Amino acid sequence: MPPSFVAYIDESGDEGFVFQPDRRGSSRWFVLAAVVTRRSLDLDTVKLVDTLRTTLAWERRPLHFRKLKHEHRIPYVDLIAKARVRVLAVAVHKESIQEPETFQRRSVLYHYAARLLLERVCWCCRDHRRAAEGDGTAEIVFSNRASTSYGDLREYFALLNRKSEVGGAEIDWSVIDPAAVRSANHESMMGLQIADACASSFYYALQPTPHGFNEPRYAVMLRPVVYAHKGRRLGYGLKVWPREADAFVQHAPELAWLREAYP
Repeated sequence: MPPSFVAYIDESGDEGFVFQPDRRGSSRWFVLAAVVTRRSLDLDTVKLVDTLRTTLAWERRPLHFRKLKHEHRIPYVDLIAKARVRVLAVAVHKESIQEPETFQRRSVLYHYAARLLLERVCWCCRDHRRAAEGDGTAEIVFSNRASTSYGDLREYFALLNRKSEVGGAEIDWSVIDPAAVRSANHESMMGLQIADACASSFYYALQPTPHGFNEPRYAVMLRPVVYAHKGRRLGYGLKVWPREADAFVQHAPELAWLREAYP
């Protein structure tokens, strides 16, 4: 039987740790986001992007959220918020990481964020399984990055699988086959373009510009499709990591939207 779900994954922000007082240098936040759809509805992702192109009279080329103007981003996010998808995101506040030297090593931050994200993708898929609709698994597709070895990423997940018997990762291996995790180019799959829009939406909501402003509207608009477990989105559909970031989230004036929209 084919997989029941498809999860498209993309990121926004960088993995550097050079923070300058004027908010330049490395991004304070790194966001990894997934868009999960039933495989039987996967064609809807193509229709969504095609609808947007028609609405915006956008020439037929891949959509990159950061290249769109604000007035174009709003209808894009509105379409996603009305689609039959679930959105999940892991937001890493790098300045709160207690041992940054560990996460400065190549791919360590990306791998760990992917682990946290796939845990939640599994929970989402497990919550929404239907009898006789696929085999209950999720096809996992990462947006291809030149700096990432997806062979290494698959091996990382395989290692977590081998270690899962003694605790650690909360990935449900009945949902994900590490060997089947793959990557594809952004322009080749509409689902990846939607994942890019979701990752960027949360990034713009969290990351202040050099002038100290952030744009939470997109992230707030996405709330209806952000995965919730027993009514809770924070910690499930939206995970802020590390735990030491909680105090920052609770008191930062620019994150009032998070406290209000994702209590």
